[in-house]
Parts: sequence; C-alpha cells; structure tokens
Amino acid sequence: MAASDPLLILASTSPRRRELLKRLGLPFQVERPQAVERRRPGEAPGELVERLAREKAEAVASRWGRQAGAEPGHGQEEQRRLVIGADTVVVLDGEILGKPKDLEDAKQMLRRLSGRTHEVYTGVAVLETPWPGGPELVEHEVTRVTFRPLTSAMIEHYVASGEPMDKAGAYGVQGLGSVIVSHIDGCFFNVVGLPLPRLAQMLERLGQPVL
Repeated sequence: MAASDPLLILASTSPRRRELLKRLGLPFQVERPQAVERRRPGEAPGELVERLAREKAEAVASRWGRQAGAEPGHGQEEQRRLVIGADTVVVLDGEILGKPKDLEDAKQMLRRLSGRTHEVYTGVAVLETPWPGGPELVEHEVTRVTFRPLTSAMIEHYVASGEPMDKAGAYGVQGLGSVIVSHIDGCFFNVVGLPLPRLAQMLERLGQPVL
C-alpha cells in the first residue's frame, strides 16, 4: 500500500463480508460496529439498509475520530481512512425476513421462499475520515433470487446443517444453500452480503481505485 493510499476499515464482523472484501486485493482491517439493527415504522427496504449501513460505518468512523483527537500532532499527517459499512435484508412480498429466531422460524421462512422469487437488498456506506465532515457515499443494490421448490425433507436437512441460523432469510447462497437457488437476477455478491462491483465504484469515486 502506497503512503498516499487510505486505510480501508470494514465496519462488520461478518466472515462472509470479510472474505468478499479480500477479493478486491486491498489491505483492510476489521472493526465491530455498535449499531441497533431495527426497522423504523414505514421504512422501505432500500431506506432501511442504507441507514443501517451508514450507522455501522458512522459508529466506527466516530471511534477513529476520537482516537485521532486524543493523540494530536506528532508532526505527521493523519492517515486517511475509508470506513465501509453494509447491511443486508431479504424481502418477500414487501415483508422483510431477518435472521431466524429458532429452527422452526428458519423452516417457516424456507417454506415461504420455496418456489418463489424474492429480493435481496444490501446497503453500502463508505465514509472518509476525519468524520464527521469528510466525504461519504451511501447506496444500495437489489438482486432478485428464485428458489427451486423445496420438499419438507430438503428443508429439514438444510436447517439441520445449521447454515440458515445466522443469515437473513434463513439461507446462504455461498454454501449449501446454493443448491436451493434456481436463478439469480443481478449481483451474486450482493446476495452473499457485499456487492463488490458497486463497492469498487464507490471507492473509485472517493479516490481509491481497485484496478
């Protein structure tokens, strides 16, 4: 990394987002954001994921601001940082499906998704430090996903694998869940949790080219 390059900070502890960000080939570090993931009344899916992505990025960016303020000067310019936040939801018939509460909830979600098409929304926020006051971009990506018809036995087997339990909509397209998806219209990486082409364009607009 050149001296003028910003340090990328992923405001997420999701192992899937961490693995996706590695694909861009840029050095980064991971920090856990402190944000409450709760939908506001009447909030549309796109508005929700953009707000939550921004709140996650803001939580980490403000932490860096406090650290920089506590250690002034030293005769060196503070390194520029780009903080990345993201949030993903699954939407079926306008209803947001979050992470399942338990095994039965996961089975119910999969029954509803079986043989049908739903949308996956991911909001992405990139904030430049020092923050607040630095440039920022907040956008979202939408991908349509169609499930193959699922039998009760398939649902039981998939839920027993444990994969659905920490994922919005109770499935992970990058794992065993790949066999229950028949068609994806849009960005595959968006369904995993981080739309890499959109993120790359956002980074480029903030002065950090990927290619």
